[in-house]
Amino acid sequence: MNVPPKVTERAFAQLAEINTSGEIRPLRVAVSGGGCSGFQYDIRLDKAEDDDLVLEADGQAVVVDPVSLPYLAGAVIDFTDELIGARFTIDNPNVTSSCGCGTSFSL
Repeated sequence: MNVPPKVTERAFAQLAEINTSGEIRPLRVAVSGGGCSGFQYDIRLDKAEDDDLVLEADGQAVVVDPVSLPYLAGAVIDFTDELIGARFTIDNPNVTSSCGCGTSFSL
């Protein structure tokens, strides 16, 4: 059985900050083909679908579609704010290599 991804408190807190104005929307974390290493992450505000895995805390939600779920097994979704920029990040134990951009990877 695959271990579902986890979302850090920091990521939920940042999502709550983003959602302070207007409609509260979940953060979608998906995996798609492409990028310089074969797969890439697609992270965006979206709406939840009926077959999504929904991870919730503090009134916020992160959703993962069933096709992306196996690629994100055991991953940790976080938020970092560094000199190079602030962004949601994914620490994925399934990745065998990635490129410098941090959004493209191979399994």
